Amino acid sequence: MKDRIDKFFSEIESIEIKSKEHLEEFRLKWLSKKGIVTALFDEFKILANEERKEVGRHLNDLKNKAQEKFNHLKEEFEGGEEIPASDIDLTKPAEPIAFGSRHPISIVRNQIVEIFSRIGFTIKEDREIEDDWHNFSALNLPEDHPARDMQDTFFIKGQREQSEFVLRTHTSSVQIRMMENSKPPIRCIFPGRVYRKENISARAHCFFHQVEGLYVDENVSFADLKQTLLFFAQEMFGEETKIRLRPSYFPFTEPSAEVDVTCFICASKGCAVCKHSGWVEILGCGMVHPKVLENCKIDSKKYTGFAFGMGIERIAMLKYQINDIRLFYENDIRFLSQFKRA
Repeated sequence: MKDRIDKFFSEIESIEIKSKEHLEEFRLKWLSKKGIVTALFDEFKILANEERKEVGRHLNDLKNKAQEKFNHLKEEFEGGEEIPASDIDLTKPAEPIAFGSRHPISIVRNQIVEIFSRIGFTIKEDREIEDDWHNFSALNLPEDHPARDMQDTFFIKGQREQSEFVLRTHTSSVQIRMMENSKPPIRCIFPGRVYRKENISARAHCFFHQVEGLYVDENVSFADLKQTLLFFAQEMFGEETKIRLRPSYFPFTEPSAEVDVTCFICASKGCAVCKHSGWVEILGCGMVHPKVLENCKIDSKKYTGFAFGMGIERIAMLKYQINDIRLFYENDIRFLSQFKRA
């Protein structure tokens, strides 16, 4: 039996297989249930014990040799046949590459940054975990101000009494750090993510993105603020856009205002977006409170400044007529693929 196995071993080595059909014939002859290797194992069972050790080793080698040859040739044939060079059409268009798209939040953020960069504003980003001073106190927020309430703020240790660190509720904290470490003139915008303890709905989320701006120098006036925001509105929503400022209240600015723009969906004729008023609110602003300047060691008698802040999601929802803020965070490719690469 050993001699027969050696003969089969030589036969397997000498076999040439040039097609998938020949390979299947090889498998049926050598490795199938009715093949030569299986038949040899059936004979092996009736051998005398003294012969089994040596014959068994040779029989396993034969099986492994046949299996290796089959596997190797199978991989080659499954790899496909080479196409002759003469059959390749070099003028045929290539398969199109599917490009991704930028997230709408990134698109709008980049547009806002680019607009303000054109009028001399630099960009500053900073930490998202803040201390009480930079997030509240330096911004003229007294201890009993509602913004300090647990319903609005994420405190790091869960209870305000146990920790002075919070997830920042606005990027105004970066303004404070900028004024503490820089001397006027200061002209900067501060994009970033902020956190508030809100119930998630179509109009609110527990985290979102802001861009705030700050300009501090000698003789900065409310007229400078209005002209800056008019420039931004016309660059973002169209040159026919107009703005209006309504009196409001923020602890860190005085006077303060809410800014509306003429509805760019209906051209101020009245629609669902502007609630048939012809105006759409986009941001809050005001002159920097003298106490905030003094908290940052800036002489409020020599310098004045203005600040403004807007939600990027708010601008994006208006710009693209999106009615649910949650769509920005669900990573639904059907939603994201609608936005151009920018």
